[in-house]
Amino acid sequence: MNKDIMSRTDHTDIVVIMTGAAAGIGLEVAKSFIEVGAKVMIADFSEEAGQKAADEASEAGPGEARFARCDVTQKADVDQMIQFTLDTFGSVDALVNNAGINVPRLLVDPAGKEELTEDIWDKVFAVNVKGQFLCAQAAARVMLKQANGGVLINMSSESGLEGSEGQSVYAATKAANQNVTRSWAKELGTKGVRVIGVAPGIMETTGMRSEAYEQSLAYTRGISVDELRSKYGSTSSIPLGRSGKLSEVADLVVFLASKRASYLHGTTVNISGGKSRG
Repeated sequence: MNKDIMSRTDHTDIVVIMTGAAAGIGLEVAKSFIEVGAKVMIADFSEEAGQKAADEASEAGPGEARFARCDVTQKADVDQMIQFTLDTFGSVDALVNNAGINVPRLLVDPAGKEELTEDIWDKVFAVNVKGQFLCAQAAARVMLKQANGGVLINMSSESGLEGSEGQSVYAATKAANQNVTRSWAKELGTKGVRVIGVAPGIMETTGMRSEAYEQSLAYTRGISVDELRSKYGSTSSIPLGRSGKLSEVADLVVFLASKRASYLHGTTVNISGGKSRG
């Protein structure tokens, strides 16, 4: 994390819940909170990867990380995770709703190979939208009882603004994330809870894009996997001329959770290097 950001966003004793934090952006954000002294509950579906992430994040700074296994699509799991956080750390000051999945499919595939199905539609919406709802509701119930309120941060994507070929269901969920952010902000703002969204654009390689994912996405776009990877590496559509760094997204999230961002509410911050198709 940028040292200047650290000096202005001390989070000593702040309790943060990070969903989907076993790898990628989620893990990077968790580490950045640890760097500034926060207590972080890493909530993830994978017990092995989640515990490993908590151990790794704990080494990033003076803060503390613990792990709670949680399927964000299951209310009982979410409620148990919130209670475990309260029992462990005593409060819930910020929730970063980061858990999400992406399954590339075409609306209609004449070949019948990679066509969007009802099951895939429901699965992606369950994690990306229902999961955000369940976690936000459970966390907000706690925050409304706290003297200092809290902050809900919903991770979205630039695809929620622009759409994305072969990823219509993912883009639809990300647009939904942005709209619940605006709606919940109207409901919770006067009660001491801020609600903010973050929409990353093209980011550096994280290892999260599996071979199966790349094969499916390449197919939906009528190109080879090598061509797809080449397009990911291209920065011609990004005014800053480069892909984003995970640390830059992490810096933004840590700032948004701080008192320095106390008037930021009800909006989704697009962190994409100026990229747009408009």
